[in-house]
Amino acid sequence: MEFGLTDMEKKELLKRYRMLLKVCKPVTDAKDKRLIRKAFNLAAEAHKGMRRRSGEPYIFHPVEVSIIAAGEIGLGTTSIICALLHDVVEDTDYTLEDISGMFGPKVASIIDGLTKIAGIVNNSELGPSLQAENFRKILLTMAEDVRVILIKLADRLHNMRTLEHMPPDKRLKISSETSFLFAPLAHRLGLYAVKSEMEDLVLKYTEPEVFESITKKLIETDEDRRKFIQQFIKPVEDQLRRADLNFTILGRTKSINSIWNKMLKKKIPFEEVYDIFAIRVIINSESENERIDCWKAYSVVTQVYTPNPERLRDWISVPKGNGYEALHTTVMSDAGKWVEIQIRSVRMNEVAEKGYAAHWKYKEDRDGIENSLDDWLKKIRELLQRPEANALDFLDDFKLTLFTDEIFVFTRTGEMRNLPKDSTVIDFAYSIHTGLGNKCIGAKVNHKLVPLNHVLKSGDQVEVLSSEKQAPKEEWLQNAVTAKAKSQIKQAIKEDRRKAIERGREIVLRMFGQVKLSPEDVVLTEFARYTGSLTINELYFEASKGKIDIKTVKSFATVHDRSGWLQYLRKPFLRGKGGAASTNESKKATPRRKTLDLNTDNKISYIIADCCNPIPGDEVVGFVVSENTLEIHRANCSNAIRINARYGDRIKKVQWNSASDIVFKTGIQISGIDKIGILSDISRILSEENQLNISSIYLESKGETFEGKITLFVNDTDHIKNLISQLRKVEGVERVFRMR
Repeated sequence: MEFGLTDMEKKELLKRYRMLLKVCKPVTDAKDKRLIRKAFNLAAEAHKGMRRRSGEPYIFHPVEVSIIAAGEIGLGTTSIICALLHDVVEDTDYTLEDISGMFGPKVASIIDGLTKIAGIVNNSELGPSLQAENFRKILLTMAEDVRVILIKLADRLHNMRTLEHMPPDKRLKISSETSFLFAPLAHRLGLYAVKSEMEDLVLKYTEPEVFESITKKLIETDEDRRKFIQQFIKPVEDQLRRADLNFTILGRTKSINSIWNKMLKKKIPFEEVYDIFAIRVIINSESENERIDCWKAYSVVTQVYTPNPERLRDWISVPKGNGYEALHTTVMSDAGKWVEIQIRSVRMNEVAEKGYAAHWKYKEDRDGIENSLDDWLKKIRELLQRPEANALDFLDDFKLTLFTDEIFVFTRTGEMRNLPKDSTVIDFAYSIHTGLGNKCIGAKVNHKLVPLNHVLKSGDQVEVLSSEKQAPKEEWLQNAVTAKAKSQIKQAIKEDRRKAIERGREIVLRMFGQVKLSPEDVVLTEFARYTGSLTINELYFEASKGKIDIKTVKSFATVHDRSGWLQYLRKPFLRGKGGAASTNESKKATPRRKTLDLNTDNKISYIIADCCNPIPGDEVVGFVVSENTLEIHRANCSNAIRINARYGDRIKKVQWNSASDIVFKTGIQISGIDKIGILSDISRILSEENQLNISSIYLESKGETFEGKITLFVNDTDHIKNLISQLRKVEGVERVFRMR
C-alpha cells in the first residue's frame, strides 16, 4: 500500500480502512469485502499524490465519508463503494464507463449523480436563479435514487468537520449552504444525529463566541449532570425490571444549536434551560409487541414521576412524516426539575438515528410497510417533474416541505393524511387531487362549513366542496402552505395567462388589420409602450381583458402616420402603468449608506442591513448589491444565510477596522420586576453614565413585571456588552439581551 504516502500516513490510512471494515461488518460478507477493497485500491491509486487544504492525503476524505455512510447512516455495500469513489470521476482521468465496467451500472449511476451534485455545489460562478435551478437538479437526483443524497450528506458532514482548513469566506458559504439545504434534508430523511451535528458545526463557524460559550458551560456542568441522571434513572430502572421489560436507558445532552435556539426563543440564559438533556428508554421487544411494551414503559415511568399532561407526544400511533416513532413525556423529578423522557423500541431508535436507510431495511423485513416518507419522496418526484417558471420560488416552496411540524387530518371516508402545520383547506384539496384543488370552493371541517383559507388542526375531518365554475386565483398563493399546492396554483395561473395572451394576440392583430397597421414587433413594442404595457405579452393580456379597444389603436395609428414610428422610439411614453411605476420608483427612499474603511481591497460604499443591524465586533459578511456597494449582514443573520446559499458568487469577505468615532444602530430587550423609578434608573445608565444617543425606548408594565425594547446607537460589540452588564446590575432588572 504505497500510494505516495509517508510511513506515518500509511499507518493512519490502514487504521481508517480497518475502521471502515469494522463499521460495515453487519452488512457485508466476504464477497462484499473484496469489492470494498477493490474500490479502496482504485480510489487510493486515483487520488495518488493529491492532498487536501489541511495537507493530509486526499484519500483520507473518501474513506471518512464511507465510514460516515456505513456507521452513522447505515448504508450498504453499494453505497460504501460509491462513497469511496465519489470524487474519482470528477477529479481524475477515470470515466463512468471505467467505473461501470469494474463495479456495474448501478454504482456508475450513483457516482454520476454525485459528480453532478459536486459540479453544482462547488460552482461559485452561478447566478441566483441558475444556482436555485441547480439545487433543483440535486433534489431531482435524490428523488431518482435517495442513496445519492444520503452519500452527499455524508460527504457534506465530513467537509463540515474539516472546515477550519478553509478560508473564512468559503467557511461562510459552505456553512450557509449546509444550514439552508443539507441540514433540513437530513432532518426530513430522519437523520437526526447528522442534522444536529451539521447545525452545531454551522453555529461554530457563524457564531463562534456563542458556540464556545455553550460548549464551555456544558463541560463545566457535565459532572453535576451525570450525577443527576444517575439518581434520576435508578428508580425507573428498578420499576422497569419489575415489569419484566428488556431495556436500555441512556442520558443524552441536547445539541448546542438546539440549546441556543431554546435560549433565543424563551429569551433565557443557559442556566435557565431546563431540558439540556433527555432520558432515552429503549425497549428490546418483538415487532408485534413493541407498541404495547412502549406504552407499558410509559405507564411505569409515570408511576415513578409525575408527568406534565400537556407535554405527552404520541408519535407511535401517528409517526412523523420522516418515519420517526417514539413516546415523549416530560416528568417532574424529585429535585424539582422537569425532565424529558423518550421511549422507543430498538427498531424505532435505529430509524430515529439512521433515518431513511434504517426505514428501508425494516421495510424489507416487514411486508407491505409504507410510511409517509415514501409518500413524501413520491410527492417530490411529482413536484420536480413539473416545469417551474421561477427556480427561486420552487426552492422556497420546497424548503417548506423540509423543516416544518406536521398535523394529521382525515378525509370524509376516514383516510389519514399528513400535512405541514398551518396547512389550509386549499392544501388539503391539492393533496387529494390536483383537479379537486383547482375546483375547490370551500370545505366542511368536522361537519361545519369553512372557507378556503381555514387553517386545519390535527384530528380534523375534512370534506372538500368543489364547483366546475371555480378556477385558481392569485390570492390563493397567500393561503397555500404546501409546495404541491403552490406549484399547482402557479401552473394553473400560468396556463390561464398563456391562453389569455393567445386570445389577446388575436384581438390586437385583428384591430391592427382594421386600421391598416403593420403587426411588426417594433410597431407592437411601441404600441405596448403607448398603452403603458411593459411588454408585448402584457399588451396582449390587457387586450384579453377588454382594456385595449379600437379607439386606442386608431389614436396610435393617427400619431404613427403623422410623425412616423421612428420618432416614437425616441420618446419616453410614461402613460398608464409605465408612468405610475416610474413615479413610484422616484419616490422610493434610498437605503442608508455609509462609506467606511473595511478591510477590503478598496474603500467601498456599503449599506448596513436593517434586518440584523451589524456593529463592529460582529462576524459580518458582505453581499454585492452593485458594482461599488456592499450590503453588510451579521454572519448569523437568517437573511445572510439564505443569500449565502443562493447567491454564493456575490458574497465577499469583509472585516471591521476600528471606528470608535462612528456609531451604529442596534437594539436591546429588557425585562424584570416592575418598581417605582425603574425607567429613571435605566435612563440614567443610558444617558448620564454612557451618554448614548437613544433612538427609542419602550417599556410596558405587565402586572408585577415589565418588558421593554430600547433602540440606540453604539460603537461596537464591546460597547453594547458593557452596557448590558451595567443594566443587569439595576435593581429589578432580570434579563437583558441584544435584539437579533
